[in-house]
Amino acid sequence: MCETAKLIEAKDVVFSYHSDDGEGYDSPAIRGLDIDIAQGEYVAFLGPNGSGKSTLAKLIDVLEVPNEGKITVFGCDTTDPLHFWTIRENCAVVFQNPDNQIVGTTVEEDVAFGPENLGIPNPELRNRVDDALKVTGLFTKRKLPAASLSGGQKQKLAIAGALAMDPKLLILDESTAMLDPVSRDEFLALVEMMHRDKGVTVVSITHDMDEAARCERVFVIKDGKVAGKGTPSEIFKNSELIKSAGLERPAHYRFLSATEEITGIKIPENVDINSREAASRLASEMILEAVKTKGPVDLRKKEKNDKAGNTILEVKDLSFGYDESTLALKDINLEVRKGEILAIVGRTGCGKTTLISHFNALIAPQKGEVIIHTETGDYKTSNKKDKMTIRSKIGLVFQYPEYQLFEESVYKDIQYGLIRMGVPSEKHEKRIKEAISLVGIDESVLKKSPFELSGGQKRRVAMAGVLVMRPSILVLDEPASGLDPHGRKEMFKIIHNLRENGTTVIIVTHNMDEAAVNADRICCIKDGRIISVTSPEEMFSDYSKCKSMGIDIPKITSFSRKVRHMIRETVPDIKVDDISFDPRESCELLFNAALKYGGGRS
Repeated sequence: MCETAKLIEAKDVVFSYHSDDGEGYDSPAIRGLDIDIAQGEYVAFLGPNGSGKSTLAKLIDVLEVPNEGKITVFGCDTTDPLHFWTIRENCAVVFQNPDNQIVGTTVEEDVAFGPENLGIPNPELRNRVDDALKVTGLFTKRKLPAASLSGGQKQKLAIAGALAMDPKLLILDESTAMLDPVSRDEFLALVEMMHRDKGVTVVSITHDMDEAARCERVFVIKDGKVAGKGTPSEIFKNSELIKSAGLERPAHYRFLSATEEITGIKIPENVDINSREAASRLASEMILEAVKTKGPVDLRKKEKNDKAGNTILEVKDLSFGYDESTLALKDINLEVRKGEILAIVGRTGCGKTTLISHFNALIAPQKGEVIIHTETGDYKTSNKKDKMTIRSKIGLVFQYPEYQLFEESVYKDIQYGLIRMGVPSEKHEKRIKEAISLVGIDESVLKKSPFELSGGQKRRVAMAGVLVMRPSILVLDEPASGLDPHGRKEMFKIIHNLRENGTTVIIVTHNMDEAAVNADRICCIKDGRIISVTSPEEMFSDYSKCKSMGIDIPKITSFSRKVRHMIRETVPDIKVDDISFDPRESCELLFNAALKYGGGRS
């Protein structure tokens, strides 16, 4: 390996992808970028979609080489072919979409692919594969076809393949996006152990701000350049930088900011608020100090959806198995109400995607029924003659909606469903414009190829292709995964607008914060069974029950609990009857409770 003071160093790097016609280059994805990362660091790359983060990861792993400037990894110039294998054999990358990385027929063959190509002999190869499968929870599935895994399980498989290579540099490109919160925390704990105990250098590209806060140093990438760098505390205190990059602060930073507003007490400059322990202690002290002089604050409560109506979709005694030995769904009973947003949550592989695939007859029930109630009658997915009607009533957008795009133009892609449904051609243009308006696409995009668009735009086009058929129910599988914070907000704004226009929306998500804030009800599935269907407030008010169901509680709720425990040291009798998923409202609840139960006494 080459001699170096820095493990990764980039200087004046410029990179552009080849244009689709092969005649030239697109606009630069990287524009004069400089970075330096020392051996053993744990850093995060943050930035909006299209900022160049994933491109930078490819340049570091020599999947691409710079047009200008220089990148050295392990002290080796990435443009020198003599150093190609020196870099690649010591570097492992887990990209956002696991389907693009899976090459083995079975689970264990796929994990063995990387270390086998590095020439790792048995029995070490066997041990590496088994160890990686055990720590990612896939050991019992090692003989299964890789293609049979759920989206989240495929992500775990990609992670296992990287771990089996025993890398000196680990690059994670949104690698936890498809994992449930428990699996995500388990994986991050494993990464942190590798970093701490083995000295592995970790580069994490993420849109999860709380995940970034766990790192030692943060680079903010914007328009292909480094817009800022520093410790998480330094970066997240810089509100102007965060806003300009379309990012948001981690939950405990947002809670502290709300505490500052409510109490009027400034956060001391010398406190490292990146430590959640220090942040919760500080918040409790600020609240207790303020209640000595301030009166109660008015609560701003979340508006309830009062538009939910009668049952529009009904699942009765549904069971389904992909093989004779294991049931993916067991005795499912569920009623979806007209005009609601229903979130379906649960751990990776619990049966969520299998369930929603029954809703529009992609999978036929082996036992039980799925019934769609409409003004013109009831339709069952088990009846072949009902399938086309059902698919016109229920639109389904999967985890990677860009895979649903295939036509030469956005217009033709959205039009495809209308043609299949036999809608008269003179009505096409009006309905296409109506659909793109719902998802916020400009008419100028209609002439473009869908493959020229950004990830967020592709997702909107895929949704428009479903909405153009005017479904009564829209089912979205992980609708905001892979989007930056601004993109996620825009996506849920679209979802709420659809609900306001009378569409029933069902979302499958691993993000408990999004489920809590956006859903009217949450359906939790565990091991193929529905464990609970209730409001977010009721679902997340019982931490021990959530734990038993295999789900986490929202980050703001978790931090609020920590602050409450700190306040309890001074106010032992404090009780907070309500629960909130908004930083300011959570703080208001704690403030008023501390005042009521004696925190204001001198």
